[in-house]
Amino acid sequence: MNLEKVIFAFFIVLALTLNFGFFIGDIDNPQQHHAYELFAALIISIIATILKVGDRSHMGAVLLATSLVADLQLIVAAMIWGYVVYVSGDGLTPRHMSSIVSMSGGALVANITSVVLLVVETVSVRR
Repeated sequence: MNLEKVIFAFFIVLALTLNFGFFIGDIDNPQQHHAYELFAALIISIIATILKVGDRSHMGAVLLATSLVADLQLIVAAMIWGYVVYVSGDGLTPRHMSSIVSMSGGALVANITSVVLLVVETVSVRR
């Protein structure tokens, strides 16, 4: 067993599950989406991206691209959250929450793509 591959897969799957945990719930209900969950999903997604940087294969490039997409969307979601809570006078409204959760949903699709590619790569590897 290759410990590097285990750690790599662990962070990819953890990024997916944390993002899914934040995403699930009513899209416009702030009570069902916690800021710390979004923060954890973003941090783990960034760690997963850093782990993908060293791979020079074509599959590694595609995995890096999906991870960058997830990072970008989670960063935008966090920026929207920060703006509406700390800058705008509106506070966290259902309209803002739906935008945040929608961005997280886009990142979730990128994370799912990344995990599917990881599984395909793992199945196609021959000993």
